[in-house]
Amino acid sequence: MISANSWMLYNIINTMNRLIILLLLSLSIISCNRHQSIKDEQPNVIIIFTDDQGYQDVGCFGSPDIKTPHLDKMAQEGIKLTDFYAAQAVCSASRAGLLTGCYPNRIGIHGAFMPNSNKGLNLSETTIAEMLKANGYKTGIFGKWHLGDNPKFMPNNQGFDEYFGIPYSNDMWPMHPQQGITFDFNPLPLFENETVIDTITNQSSLTTDITERSINFIAKNKENPFFLYIAHPQPHVPLFVSDKFKGKSERGLYGDVIMEIDWSVGQILAKLKEYNLDDNTLVIFTSDNGPWLNYGDHAGSAYPLREGKGTALEGGQREPCIIRYPKKIKSGGEINVPMMAIDILPTIAEITGASLPNNKIDGKSVWDIWTGNSNQSPHEAYYFYYHVNELHGIRYDKWKMYFPHKYRTLNGREGGKNGFPVDYEYNVIDQIELYDLSKDINETSNVASENVEVVNKIKLLANTMRLELGDALEKKVGNGNRPVGKVEE
Repeated sequence: MISANSWMLYNIINTMNRLIILLLLSLSIISCNRHQSIKDEQPNVIIIFTDDQGYQDVGCFGSPDIKTPHLDKMAQEGIKLTDFYAAQAVCSASRAGLLTGCYPNRIGIHGAFMPNSNKGLNLSETTIAEMLKANGYKTGIFGKWHLGDNPKFMPNNQGFDEYFGIPYSNDMWPMHPQQGITFDFNPLPLFENETVIDTITNQSSLTTDITERSINFIAKNKENPFFLYIAHPQPHVPLFVSDKFKGKSERGLYGDVIMEIDWSVGQILAKLKEYNLDDNTLVIFTSDNGPWLNYGDHAGSAYPLREGKGTALEGGQREPCIIRYPKKIKSGGEINVPMMAIDILPTIAEITGASLPNNKIDGKSVWDIWTGNSNQSPHEAYYFYYHVNELHGIRYDKWKMYFPHKYRTLNGREGGKNGFPVDYEYNVIDQIELYDLSKDINETSNVASENVEVVNKIKLLANTMRLELGDALEKKVGNGNRPVGKVEE
């Protein structure tokens, strides 16, 4: 027979157990709801990156003869960055800066990797894809990689779940050890993940193929947060366009190519709307460097900027940039605060809640600028390196200063015709040049002698950076450089 006291104790214990179970269930529901809320808030991220596109080669950036209705609408629905810079004025280095948030020379990457190179993006570096994959994102790259064509360095080993495209620029080709360089552009390998599925003899369908693969990736991952990197090989020469746009532009073949890229952007945005994803998707459009001017009518225009690809001058690195994210960014803005591709990784980290790389990076989040909460750059200055670790220039507020160096130019001559280049000449900057970009965007009036304090300030900034990343022009080695990835012979 159970005593009254035992019965009372039994009821108390039973009630406490039920309360504990209810508490645990409540906490579980709260946790699940919080997890679902975080998942719902995580934006999809799309970066559309073109190759050798000039500053003026978009309608809303002033093109007089290339129609880009989809990019223009994207700017109306988002923001236009007027002072946005590529990380360096050449292919591989620029892409390395975009994907890692580092100045390319910090991670040992200079210039453009050739086919069969034993170098690539070091696997110890963290790409945007790796950063977001660790946060539950699906990741894909469709287009041009150009950060090492050895299997060790290809996209599937750098954080990307899916890859379709070419491993380097569309004018490159494997060099036969007995033949050396040849002007036969074939075969250009086309990869799907780690397998060569074709060799391209005609690239006319490539922009369409990349677009269709990108759309399929969006459809397949519409229930998950995703990162999509669309790296168009065009408008890098040789130019190719599909029959859909051949002869459609007032600007000849080059304009046709840009119109097809604009169409591709429209297809991506339309697919986002179809799946009700556009409100919560960050879309960034920009290019890797300025136009390859010696190709003339097959090159873009950096007007009104000075020079083009392969220089640290404004036309070499200032790029059109459009950003759209309806959920968080107000439409129709134009921002003239300086920014650089190295800032994209940390900005994406902030808005997705991802952890920054363990290795030191150079970029800083510019989210407050994009959203209109600040008009102050988080950087004191931006540094323009070229060749093998030469510090050519610095952007400091409205000022751009150049140190003595040699740069390539046409010196006012016309470029080539029908895909054939003319030779560059070389000019030498033999003394410091300083330009006030707020008044002189085309860099025609050197005002160094009237602004000695500004010059001295920028010199101090340069000396500090030389300690960090070095400067071959000054024969200085930095203490913050990391090695490029290498394959042992």
